[in-house]
Amino acid sequence: MRLLLMVAAAWAIRMVVVALIFRDFSDPARHYDSFGNEVGWVARSIAWNQGFSSPFYLLSGPTALLPPLYPYLLSVIFRIFGVYSAASALTILTLNSVFSALTCLPVYLATRLSLNARVAMFAGWGWAIYPFAIYFSAGRVWEYSLTSLLLTTCFWLALRLHLQRPVRWLWFGALYGLTGLCNPATFSLFPVLLLIPLWKLWKQRRSGSWFSSDVLRSGLLAGVGIILVLTPWTIRNYRTLHVVCPVRDGFWFEFWSSNNGDSTNPTIASTHPASNPDEMRLYRSLGETDYIASKRPLVVGYITRHPGFFVRLTLRRAVFYWTGFWSLSPTYEQEEPFQLPNVFFCGSLTLLMLIGLRDWWRRDRASALPYLLSILIFPMTYYISHAMMDYRQPIEPLIVILVVVGLRAVTARMRSRSKAISAVRANEAA
Repeated sequence: MRLLLMVAAAWAIRMVVVALIFRDFSDPARHYDSFGNEVGWVARSIAWNQGFSSPFYLLSGPTALLPPLYPYLLSVIFRIFGVYSAASALTILTLNSVFSALTCLPVYLATRLSLNARVAMFAGWGWAIYPFAIYFSAGRVWEYSLTSLLLTTCFWLALRLHLQRPVRWLWFGALYGLTGLCNPATFSLFPVLLLIPLWKLWKQRRSGSWFSSDVLRSGLLAGVGIILVLTPWTIRNYRTLHVVCPVRDGFWFEFWSSNNGDSTNPTIASTHPASNPDEMRLYRSLGETDYIASKRPLVVGYITRHPGFFVRLTLRRAVFYWTGFWSLSPTYEQEEPFQLPNVFFCGSLTLLMLIGLRDWWRRDRASALPYLLSILIFPMTYYISHAMMDYRQPIEPLIVILVVVGLRAVTARMRSRSKAISAVRANEAA
């Protein structure tokens, strides 16, 4: 009952935001970019029976720039309620809010497995009222909340997978494949979330080798599950675009757009075909595959000539990812007037997260390890490309858990100091 109340409260909070803003999404300004830019444009194409195509407002043919799961979901809503309509905005934002509210459950379950029910309850409610969780589900049309739900569920399952029957490993792999079709960046954590339960299974069986029958079979079943889910989309991409990519093909474009010498802004607006007419003309004239291929020698050449710039920019993006700070230049501050309040908020969260990790690691390294590895590994892709706050969302539930652990550690220290001071005063008074 308490969990249902938590989920219901989280959903109600998000729906208040949705009710206030959903009508604004049907504004045609900037080609309806409030419907998720590329996500909305691809969903429009699907709804118009043009297939998975045209990731920009102008029609441009088949694409694999985006993972398929969320655009197809949005396209179904467009077919039922109308393309770019207020009803479609209300529906997709409501679904986002449901996904985000349901994430309270794997947050609670994972924390209870790792720590205890009391901390788990605080973590679940922490997610329910977490500002980023509210904003990125109720105020943005993108895959953030769905990815957070799927990845956190996979994380929870991985913590207990060593106790499950072999067929559950197959389903785990399939669910992770679905998560990757929502956001391929999550694949970076698949080795972690597979090896940890395999290690636990190996210890549980006390096998002499990692290649014992149970361990090997379980790992293979998880691999089969993820391959079965990814294969149809991989075949589609090869048949349509003649490229071998399990999910999306835009790596070299993303890498070039963030490492081409411009460090004035962490976004890619100035080099994106959606906002740069020259790039749009080049994209349409070359076609997607050749356009992306043309960026590879450009970015490799630039980084080869300017390795110091790349290293400094990577470090700068890492700082931005965890603090929200990019620049104090007047131009950037005018573009991002809420940078400094955001730096205070994000910096405080990061500090509490680090305190939580340190305290947890000292007390129980085995249970802290999955959280530590996830926080270390997942952001690496974004350190070398785009480190915007949006791209933290898949691991934000884990961040919330660690922040709660950090708050608990700080509170415990404050109480300990208070008791020590009280004891000293009592002795002095005596």
